Amino acid sequence: MKNGKFESALGTINIVLLCTISLVTLIPLYYVLALSFTDPTEYLVKGGQLLFPDKLSLASYKYLLSTATFKNATFVSIGISLIGTLVSLAVTSTLAYGLSRKRLLGRKIMLRIILFTLLFNPGIIPNYILVKDLHLINNYAALILPVLTSGWYVILMKSFFDNIPPELEEAAMLEGCTDITVFTKIVLPLSLASIAAFGLFYAVSYWNSFFNAVLYINDPKKWTLQVLLRNMIIDSSTSTAGGAVSMESAETPPAETLKMAAVILATIPILIVYPFLQKHFDKGVMLGSVKG
Repeated sequence: MKNGKFESALGTINIVLLCTISLVTLIPLYYVLALSFTDPTEYLVKGGQLLFPDKLSLASYKYLLSTATFKNATFVSIGISLIGTLVSLAVTSTLAYGLSRKRLLGRKIMLRIILFTLLFNPGIIPNYILVKDLHLINNYAALILPVLTSGWYVILMKSFFDNIPPELEEAAMLEGCTDITVFTKIVLPLSLASIAAFGLFYAVSYWNSFFNAVLYINDPKKWTLQVLLRNMIIDSSTSTAGGAVSMESAETPPAETLKMAAVILATIPILIVYPFLQKHFDKGVMLGSVKG
């Protein structure tokens, strides 16, 4: 009986604690969403923190989507996310598959080199010098090549490939298949869960790319959405030099509602993609961590 009461009390405490954490997390998100839909006139009249606006409006969203700067930054972020994710998955999967084959010459040395990168990082200045010497400043490649793959992701995907029965590869080889055919026709179809999981990781990373964009991209016309959003939030007037969204017109919505609308628009793409990959996500992560 005592154990039953203790477990019941513990369950109640857990529920209360989780609900409290959920509210702490959701209230700021709700505030951002509510303010982004607040009618500009109501905001100017009432001001302050509007958690329950009387009148909803799409004025802030319409204004942002009508500006060339915001649309250009959105297309840049989408392009970098798509291309970067595809290239990173190709590099990570091929490298991991090669390292999972014990007949690969120099396999142990390559694994040690990859593990070394997990322990030691060259730092910001050497990375910047390397990118500059490669003439990648103000080049979109600077947002992809320095983070093309991750040693940790390679190790996890290698663990997944290790779990694929070698008999499948041997049978394919007897049928005359090459290594490339085995990888593309057998291994990849069996690895969709893992590919989906790491694809989501890479997509989120590229979409949220901010620090590298600030370091390597100086041309405002090549800003990513995150950099543009950062300049909008930092500048109280949301009018930054060199091409940010201008708020000087009297017909434009208030700066605060525009900022919140920009935050929502920057979040929506990942929220749309995640449900389609969710069924593969948990399975892919777990399978990649079963065997080290």
